Amino acid sequence: TETPRKSLWKIIDNMEGDKVIWIIVLLLMLISILAIFSSTPLLSDDSRIEIMKNHGIVAAAGLAVVIGLYKIRKIGIFRWISQAGFFFTLILLFILDFHLKLGFLNAQELNGAWRTLSLFGFQIHVYEIAKVAMVMYLAWALHAFRQDRDAIEAGEESPTFRLANWLSTKKHLGFLKKPFWKRAFYIYCPSLIICAMIAPGSNSSAIFVGIILIGTMMIGGVPFKELIVAGGALVVTALLLFGLHKASGGDFMPRLKTFTSRMEAEYDTKALDNLKPGSQEFYDVLDDIRQPYGAKIAVHEGGLLGKGSGNSTQKYSVTHIYSDYMYSFLIEEYGLLGGILIIILYISLIARSSMIARMCSNGFAKIAVGGLAFLITGQAFMHMLVNVDIMPMTGQTLPLLSDGASAFLVSCAAFGIILSISRMAKKKIQNAEETIDMNKDDIQARLEILEQIEDEKL
Repeated sequence: TETPRKSLWKIIDNMEGDKVIWIIVLLLMLISILAIFSSTPLLSDDSRIEIMKNHGIVAAAGLAVVIGLYKIRKIGIFRWISQAGFFFTLILLFILDFHLKLGFLNAQELNGAWRTLSLFGFQIHVYEIAKVAMVMYLAWALHAFRQDRDAIEAGEESPTFRLANWLSTKKHLGFLKKPFWKRAFYIYCPSLIICAMIAPGSNSSAIFVGIILIGTMMIGGVPFKELIVAGGALVVTALLLFGLHKASGGDFMPRLKTFTSRMEAEYDTKALDNLKPGSQEFYDVLDDIRQPYGAKIAVHEGGLLGKGSGNSTQKYSVTHIYSDYMYSFLIEEYGLLGGILIIILYISLIARSSMIARMCSNGFAKIAVGGLAFLITGQAFMHMLVNVDIMPMTGQTLPLLSDGASAFLVSCAAFGIILSISRMAKKKIQNAEETIDMNKDDIQARLEILEQIEDEKL
């Protein structure tokens, strides 16, 4: 019988997919369990146990999502699902923006904004789903564009973009044959529509999603000039929405007022100097600066080694330290070294993902891995910049570390897709290496036969 140590090593050794990504996923999950428990400032043991129980269930479900997606062996399954990414996101945002109630699926208001859907009582953060769904959709669209172009150049019927090709045969729609207009039809317009639909609930999320989608387009090889145009279109759309907001006296997209106030705000106690202590205005301003200022204190007090697990003091004053300010909490308890470890994990993710993308022979797989890694690391670093007071508040969580069931599960889905593609890529490389080795053995065997024939002749 095998010893437990050997059995564990055998399990680890037999794990397919990129082992560094597996280590990153498992480490982030373990840190999140410890951090959620430590950052809960509730004094009741029963409440803390209940919170940990819920997060444990979410973590187990997240691991199941990672393993389930990792087990998928055909890239065609991901490509097929990705085609529906835009329409799926569009439907969810439509329900949210128009505050629809469909019985089991209802739009919900959260902190004065419509951001979540309730599905049988479970809260779904639509913007988290939109990020991954749209990255996967763009991976399909960008790869499909290449297939369409290659087929047309070869004089064959295109296997993709059938709708645009059919419309281009109609009167006044011939321009759809041109590459730019096909990209506009399948890539630029869907991205712009989704960002515009996210903006009413969260301006910062709309901007972030726009940046991620432009980055994915860059990975997919979209011409740089067109990327500038796409970025310009986002800016023009933002200015148009802001103009409508001002013209309506703040009634249109009221979240823009929150966005601008955050951009202009200085989270410092100086804002309280001219206010009467104990007045309502004093407490209103105090509530506005409590979280970002408390996060700055947490980072400052963490020092090099931190206060130690469970010794945070700012968790009692920063209301959402376990979600929006998780990185500042980790620095307070584990110091600068703990913060650097978290940064290393996310940098390792982008480094390994770039290696996986280079190993992929399939264009869709390359763009999907690159886009998802860019999404996860981009969100992580935006969260960190907010926590150290370099950027204004955005509400972006720290992937796989911050509390939040739907955000956690969506991040797990992204990691699962990356692991599945890395598994397929490694399989292809191993098969190629085995074929090369077989060819070498065959050549060697033939040379030996020739040598024997020459010896016999002599």
